[in-house]
Amino acid sequence: MNLEFTQEELDFQKSIRAWMRENVPEALERVSALGNMPTKSQQQQWERCLGKQGWLALTWPEQYGGPGWTATQRYIFDIERAMAGAPPTSPFGVAMVGPVIYTFGSPEQKERWLPGITSGETLWCQGYSEPNAGSDLASLKTRAERKQDHYLVNGQKIWTTQAHWADMMFCLVRTDPEAKKQQGISFLLIDMKTPGIEIRPIYSIDGHHHLNEVYFTDVEVPLENLVGQEGMGWTIAKFLLTHERTTIAGVADSYYALARMKQAIEDVPYYTDKPSARRRMAELEVELMALEYTNFRTVAATDEGKPFGPESSGLKIKGTELQQKMSQAMVEMGGLMSLAWDSPMEVGNESFNNAPRRYNFLRACTIYGGSNEIQKNVLAKMLLGL
Repeated sequence: MNLEFTQEELDFQKSIRAWMRENVPEALERVSALGNMPTKSQQQQWERCLGKQGWLALTWPEQYGGPGWTATQRYIFDIERAMAGAPPTSPFGVAMVGPVIYTFGSPEQKERWLPGITSGETLWCQGYSEPNAGSDLASLKTRAERKQDHYLVNGQKIWTTQAHWADMMFCLVRTDPEAKKQQGISFLLIDMKTPGIEIRPIYSIDGHHHLNEVYFTDVEVPLENLVGQEGMGWTIAKFLLTHERTTIAGVADSYYALARMKQAIEDVPYYTDKPSARRRMAELEVELMALEYTNFRTVAATDEGKPFGPESSGLKIKGTELQQKMSQAMVEMGGLMSLAWDSPMEVGNESFNNAPRRYNFLRACTIYGGSNEIQKNVLAKMLLGL
C-alpha cells in the first residue's frame, strides 16, 4: 500500500485547504476549538455551504449528487475539514438514509428525497432504538399497520439524536408481527410534522439536549414512503449500519482534538509537568496513527471497488475507545482548570474549562452505532468464525 499522496492529490489538498480557510466561519471554528457542538442554525448553515459546492454527499455516486471523488480524496477532504475547525456533517442524511434511498429506493423516492439531502435543506433523524430494543434491534415493537393508502404507526423510539431538529425520520417498524423477528421489519420515511408525533427531550450527562424520546400515536405514513419491500427492513438496516460504523471511527476529528490538546498544554505557562503531558500525548498519537493506517486499508480497498465488510466494526471499536481516552487525558491534564463547569469566567485555559463536557458526551460513543460489545461479537463471528 502506497502511503504517499500523488502530486494530483497534493494539489487537491491545497485547494481544499484554501477553500476551508476562506469559508469556515470564525464562530464555528471557535465552537470546535472549545470542543463544543454547533447549534442547529450553525450546523445547517455549514452544510448548506458544502451543498452549494457539491461537497456534502462525499461518498455518493455522481449520478445522485456526489462529487465523484476517490476514497483518498474524500479522506483528504475530511482531514482538511477537521483541521480547519469545521464540524463533521450530520450523518443521518448523507451517510445513512441517502445511500439507502439511492440503493433500495424507487425512482420517485430518489427524485423526491435525494436533492434535499445533497443541498443540506432537509434534516433527518434515525428511528431505530426503543426502550427494549437497543443493541438487540430485532426486538423492536413499533408497529406499522397497513391501511388502504397509508400505514398507521404506533410505538416509541428512544435516544433519537436531533429529532427536535429533524424534518424527516427514517424508521424501522414492525409490519408483520407474526413473522420471525428480523423478517417482520420494514423501513419507512416519516415526516416529523405529521400529527400524532410527540418529541420529548432527553438531557444527557454533558448537560445538553442532543437526544429525544419520540412517541407515535396513530401516525399516518403514505404507502409510497416504504423503502424497498415489506420485510426488507433488517437487510436495509445492516447495510446502513456498516456505513455508520465506518464514519464513527473519527480519525480526522481525533487529529484535531490532539492538536487542541497540544496547544492547550503549551499555552498554560504554569503547567507543572509538561514532560509527562507530552509523553502521554505521544502515546495517544501513536495509537491514532495505527488507527489511521487501518483506515487507510479501508480507503485503499474502497478505491479498488471492494465493499465495506466486518472491518468497519473494528474501526468503530478502536476509534471510539481512542476518542474516550483522548477526552479523559484532556480532563486529567487540565487538573483544576477542568473543574470550571459552566463558569462565567475563564480559569486558566478555555479548552481545559470545556473539556469535561466533551468527556461526558463521549461516554456514549462506545454505545451508539451498536455497542462495542456487540461489534466484538460481529468480528468473532464474521472474521474468526466463532
